[in-house]
Amino acid sequence: MAAALPLLLPSAAFAAVVGAPHAESVKLPVMPAVLAEGDPCTEASPRTVRAEPRYQRTLNLQQSWRFGRGSGVKVAVVDTGVATGTARLVGRVTPVSGDGDCVGHGSFLAGLVAAAPVSGTGFSGVAPQARILAVRGTDQRGTPTADTLAAGIRAAADAGAQVILVGPALARGSSGLTRAVEHAAKQDALVVAAAAPQLKSGTSPGPAKDYWPAAQLGVLSVLGTAEDGSVPDDTAVPRRADLAAPGSGVIGVGPRGKGHLIGNGSSLAAAFVAGAAALVRARYPDLSAAGTAERLVRNAYPADVPRMDVYAALSSSGSGRTDVAPPPAPARMPSYEATEAAVRRGTLLAGAGAATTGAVAWAALAVRARGRRSEDAAG
Repeated sequence: MAAALPLLLPSAAFAAVVGAPHAESVKLPVMPAVLAEGDPCTEASPRTVRAEPRYQRTLNLQQSWRFGRGSGVKVAVVDTGVATGTARLVGRVTPVSGDGDCVGHGSFLAGLVAAAPVSGTGFSGVAPQARILAVRGTDQRGTPTADTLAAGIRAAADAGAQVILVGPALARGSSGLTRAVEHAAKQDALVVAAAAPQLKSGTSPGPAKDYWPAAQLGVLSVLGTAEDGSVPDDTAVPRRADLAAPGSGVIGVGPRGKGHLIGNGSSLAAAFVAGAAALVRARYPDLSAAGTAERLVRNAYPADVPRMDVYAALSSSGSGRTDVAPPPAPARMPSYEATEAAVRRGTLLAGAGAATTGAVAWAALAVRARGRRSEDAAG
């Protein structure tokens, strides 16, 4: 069994977020990933951001929605649960396992995936017509284990999810977690997972390492980056990641009320990619889970970690990007003298697994450390 995830978002009760296109500074409560002992359930936020978040503009949702809004696609959120009354998701949440969401983190992720746009605020989910399957992959306080994540992934696949978002990132995997991902692949469900967990405030990231289930073959691994393309200080550093997406100063809705909260982390970036995967699967219903992942990676902005381009994934002819324009801020990985000197983009190897298992086997488009042995990079 993997060790429980002892990681939290920043401990400050409130953090500032600046909106766009016009300046708007609002103090928002921070969305926790795990509740400390004795903490009450996350309360409703009394504050709302009116302007469109800057990072959301880089996702280019308005243009992407010309191709559809994810109607008919089921996205499972395997995290702390999803409250059925989550704002902007009412009528589109189906409970699969767990009851409610005390922590609120799973509801926050679900909002990033599929929250419907409303007047008075520029915030929206990526696929606002997708359906959410609520799956608890942690205990009621938000602490995950390999066993709880494995059970959640299996339940999501069995419930018919076409995209499975896994928020927690564990320091160790397990054979049960591996088999759960393979089971999802047999059901043609794309597993999208955070490449790394959040750290307690002031904690050093330490050496780059693998986190699970993101490091597993067949999982689309996502790294959250700041507006300038860097990895935020409070994010652990993975050895590799397939895609980068906004993961710093992200606003969203909670499990109660209509106000906004703010959060950081690769799990939030993974939610954006899961929403994009829903848009792709709705637009290309005959495309497999592996094909969906390949399309998202192939059409991303080139960088140390390819940065997701939702519009290109929906509009390209299938042969990849036709432009070489850089993203607003190319995603990049930090250097650590204690470990690798630098990391670079790797190569996507997509393919099907053995017919006897039906598992989709496609190697991550890796961010690999310079000097790693070729057999490690291929694994």
